[in-house]
Amino acid sequence: MRIASNKLSDLYEFYKSELSSIYDSGELYAIFELVCEKFLGYSKSQVKSNFQEKINQSDLINIYNTGKELQKGIPVQYVLKEAFFYGLTFRVSPATLIPRPETEELVDLMIRELKKSALPKFQILDIGTGSGCIPVTLKKYLPEAAVTAIDVSEEALQIAKSNAIKHDTDIDFVLADILSTDICHLQTFNVIVSNPPYVLNSEATQMEERVVNHEPHLALFVEDNDPIIFYKRIVDLCTSCLESRGLLFFELNPMYAQPVKNYADAGNFFIFTEILNDMSGKQRFLKAQKK
Repeated sequence: MRIASNKLSDLYEFYKSELSSIYDSGELYAIFELVCEKFLGYSKSQVKSNFQEKINQSDLINIYNTGKELQKGIPVQYVLKEAFFYGLTFRVSPATLIPRPETEELVDLMIRELKKSALPKFQILDIGTGSGCIPVTLKKYLPEAAVTAIDVSEEALQIAKSNAIKHDTDIDFVLADILSTDICHLQTFNVIVSNPPYVLNSEATQMEERVVNHEPHLALFVEDNDPIIFYKRIVDLCTSCLESRGLLFFELNPMYAQPVKNYADAGNFFIFTEILNDMSGKQRFLKAQKK
């Protein structure tokens, strides 16, 4: 389809013609808002109020080319090379997961809990950091914290490092595979957080193609025969990595929330373990405190 004019409204008609087979109308308009914010600097309200305005040729070309990339099924965050998280903008790439609203809830939970906790200066470890959205945001809102973040992917760590620089946050990044590495031989922490891979391989057929085809499987999927393998490993690491009275936070697959809690309880080294629901009412988070 050709664009009728350089009015914003005609660009939106172009997006509808090209992308309505991939996105429903609500998603499509939200994507158009993101694109307009990226290239035109418009807020959501300005997109609507400027619908009849004409835009310049270079902006038109950028928005047009973005629409053609989106037609391939590539998530808009990867096309724009950025995603919003907890009021901040993060660089993302196919080497990192796109930050989810549930993870924003996890970070919000942590900030609230840590601000009222009796812990001394926070020494935070984020396991499986991806884009770095968790440690960067925690450091931004808890500036006195000492934050370490690890990931098995060197490409992901490069993205995370760029986000730390972007937001002027001092974070220690470590390349490591927690399933095979002792990460606590040099120091301990009083806060550990992880949003590890928790989607079963068998669930891939039920997921959107743009997620399965474009987001990193290493950060998404886990073998069906041991769906809580990463949680078990991290719980085990807490015996040496997590200090007394230290806090553990997980983002969970609701299907396996109770088995994760049961495994943590079986070690008998936590004062308590608690499953918390997300805004949709799903069992999404675990909070625990070591004896």
